Amino acid sequence: MRFGTKAIHAGVEPDPATGAIMTPIYQTSTYVQAAPGDHKGYEYSRTHNPTRTALQNALAALENGRHGLCFATGMASIDAVIKLLKPGDEVVSTNDLYGGTYRLFTKIFEGFGVKFHFVDMSDLRKVEEKVNKNTRLIWAETPTNPLLRILDIAGLAAIAKKQGCILGVDNTFATPYLQNPLDLGADLVMHSVTKYLGGHSDVVMGALIVKDDELAERLAFIQNSSGATPGPQDCFLVLRGLKTLHLRMQRHCENGEAIAHWLVKHPKVDKVYWPGLPTHVNHAVAARQMRGFGGMISFTLKGDDMADATRVLSSTKLFTLAESLGGVESLLGHPASMTHASIPREERLANGLADTLIRLSVGVEDVQDLIDDLDQALK
Repeated sequence: MRFGTKAIHAGVEPDPATGAIMTPIYQTSTYVQAAPGDHKGYEYSRTHNPTRTALQNALAALENGRHGLCFATGMASIDAVIKLLKPGDEVVSTNDLYGGTYRLFTKIFEGFGVKFHFVDMSDLRKVEEKVNKNTRLIWAETPTNPLLRILDIAGLAAIAKKQGCILGVDNTFATPYLQNPLDLGADLVMHSVTKYLGGHSDVVMGALIVKDDELAERLAFIQNSSGATPGPQDCFLVLRGLKTLHLRMQRHCENGEAIAHWLVKHPKVDKVYWPGLPTHVNHAVAARQMRGFGGMISFTLKGDDMADATRVLSSTKLFTLAESLGGVESLLGHPASMTHASIPREERLANGLADTLIRLSVGVEDVQDLIDDLDQALK
């Protein structure tokens, strides 16, 4: 079954009670049992809910996995992964990391005795230098947020396999339309479902997808025990969003390509970060492991003047200044003060995240209108 067909049909069956073609919203907290333990597979909605089951099955199919698990937020899904660890365990992760993930690692789990190493994972040698006998998890984003660095998933998987640790990949920016980390050797895929999978800026959710039965069982235990599960209404909205994922992502990619190439030629723009540019770091890896380069772009202005960046951020008409990404509407953001403010400034600058960096989430509008909007803002 090809991707567009899976996006519409995978994991979803007509409602057995009524024949409804859309999965019903099972707005219930509990389920009737004929006798103790005699039920239809559902006891309590924190543990299982039919609407959530349909979504989890759909996400597993799109990522070529066997098990999907949904959480109330993307951060709750990453939290569940780190709860697989114990004091003394170590994690190697990228130094270009979503600020919320960095905050969870350093401000929460370091206090429980888990040690984190942040390195430029686009260079596999630097990963190998940090991996040791205590490493239990390699945590990657690719493309990274916000510098769109490309990490070699197959290369990271080889390092993880040699060490006997888990490789987890945050696939939020690429989505399963562009990249399938499990097929490249990853053990676990994470999504901020809030973003492209939902696609309409109306739901907050996270997800994990795995192939291994034992790992799925451990994560499902954490999911149920910790209780950070999404409600059926949110699951319904994401199921609806998935049906157009392939169509939306195609347009995101087309618009992203046009805008990236336009920005490269603009006299006021300094650096442009987009994996589809031949000059982008690890572009060859992106071309090998991705089926397109997405609609996320970051750029800086010439002169490195924060006042200029602020004027651009405040002057767009179609691009909306807001956190988040991946919706049908175009957004722009300032990572240093928004999504990555929790990372100390010295670390941000050392890792290449300038104070003037602007991040675009290119939507599905008419691309010329978007270019015109950026043009007037840059003027």
